[in-house]
Amino acid sequence: MKKTNLLAIMMGTFFLSVVSTAQTKPFQKEEFKQWAQTPPMGWNSWDCYGPTVEEHEVKANADYMAKELKKFGWEYVVVDIRWFVENDKAGGYNQTDPRYVIDQYGRYLPAVNRFPSAKDGQGFKPLADYIHKKGLKFGIHIMRGIPKKAVEEKMPIKGTNGITADQIYSTALQCEWLRDNYTVVADKPGAQEYYNSIFELYAQWGVDFIKIDDLSRPYHEGEINLIRNAIDHCGRKIVLSTSPGETPISAAQHVSTNANMWRMVDDVWDTWPHITHLMDVAQKWYPYIAPGTWPDCDMIPLGRISIRGERGNDRMTRLTKEEQYTLITFFNIFKSPLFFGGDLPSNDAFTLSLLTNKEVVKMHNESTAVKQLFQKDGKIAVTSKNAKDGSVYLALFNISDKDSQKVYVNLSELGISGAVEVLNMWTGEKSKTTSKEIGADLKPHSSVLYQLKSKK
Repeated sequence: MKKTNLLAIMMGTFFLSVVSTAQTKPFQKEEFKQWAQTPPMGWNSWDCYGPTVEEHEVKANADYMAKELKKFGWEYVVVDIRWFVENDKAGGYNQTDPRYVIDQYGRYLPAVNRFPSAKDGQGFKPLADYIHKKGLKFGIHIMRGIPKKAVEEKMPIKGTNGITADQIYSTALQCEWLRDNYTVVADKPGAQEYYNSIFELYAQWGVDFIKIDDLSRPYHEGEINLIRNAIDHCGRKIVLSTSPGETPISAAQHVSTNANMWRMVDDVWDTWPHITHLMDVAQKWYPYIAPGTWPDCDMIPLGRISIRGERGNDRMTRLTKEEQYTLITFFNIFKSPLFFGGDLPSNDAFTLSLLTNKEVVKMHNESTAVKQLFQKDGKIAVTSKNAKDGSVYLALFNISDKDSQKVYVNLSELGISGAVEVLNMWTGEKSKTTSKEIGADLKPHSSVLYQLKSKK
């Protein structure tokens, strides 16, 4: 790095430190749950742009969200992986000769050639300000651990008396698929201070959401504890998402008392097996769906994806319309966080309709008591309730590959009897029934979503 660039970064970091608000009292234990009482909803750059997203693309998606989606509850705009690399590539990662941007304390900074407003050490603050002015919230992705570059150059850890990066790292359990960072050894002096230093920086930038990668397989309890403590002391409410991979159910108690959301599976792409695998794994997570802590189905691979992505060429989603309804219905009935992966300005009318159905959004925000009634023979039934209006929601799925099937439940299983008003939540069709069961003949890979109300 040229000396002039380093000087600018140092001056910018100093400026941010001066203008940042004074440290307030630490947040109380598990206060973070109040920051995401409903499942977070937003956009993430990964499915479209992989590790190559640029500032103008982030702004274009934020502009679209503010205009078309904000009124439906969509609010987070998240810059995904490797925003600190000047020369990354689509279809994987440049791990041969990456040019990192990093400050004197071993903290990554945005690559100015991709994020011009980050010049002079301003970091993501100007971009966050742009997004905040639209009434939206700003998020970033990081990898767990400490940069290898910081270790190799023995960079000092901010907030310590001479501890350097090479004193808190380990090569054990280094991420297998991206080698930018080393593991932070949680009980080493300086480990907490390092995480404190990066969250101090993110708070100064105005970050509202952070997705932290490589935490779940294996489950890194020590680093998660450091992260939770750092957020709770940074003075800013930052929603925490742990990722990726199948978080072990044995860690359910720990993750639900430290994170707002956690991934249940690896990346979900636009193929049918990804959806059925997700539904299978999700079965064990229903008991942990609760305000402030949400099992996460991953991003929504709909619309236009892989413009410069990891999997395949630039395309509209490969899922059929029926499969898209099935995916979005499951994400909503399960109360997963909703992070759209497609390029929002490229949306067609159908894709937009999947994100802006008022009744479905209401169910996603207000429903409680989510549970699976059954999953067998290619049939799935999931239900929840709305205590505010007394309605019951019911999603039915035929996930078999070949045969149409009648999928139904007895209304007594839903606590409903007598005459029932039925709303098909996707078509808007209303009907009434006095039958003792409710269901539908469903084609392979298709679904239906009902709102049911007992007629008084």
